[in-house]
Amino acid sequence: MITTHVLDTAAGRPAAGLAVRLEAHDDTGWRTIAERVTDDDGRVHDFGEPPVAGWYRLTFDTAARSAFFPEITVTFVVTDAGEHHHVPILLSPFAFSTYRGS
Repeated sequence: MITTHVLDTAAGRPAAGLAVRLEAHDDTGWRTIAERVTDDDGRVHDFGEPPVAGWYRLTFDTAARSAFFPEITVTFVVTDAGEHHHVPILLSPFAFSTYRGS
């Protein structure tokens, strides 16, 4: 399972209504798996298709919330498809951070 959570640290609240795209990499390049919008708590709980081992990336449409970063792309590797892969973003107008959450 792949999930995400976006917190707007400048506003001190979840980033609701943020578009997020999940892509997987294969022999032909990147393909879109799902496009979602964060809920009122800034979360996407389900991108649909369960992951298999491989490379993935999440792209966050942050243009409305960041003067400097119109989008954020986080690329990561799934080695055990049975594990939960939570990728949170802490966002402010001129900075962001991410980590593997739980």
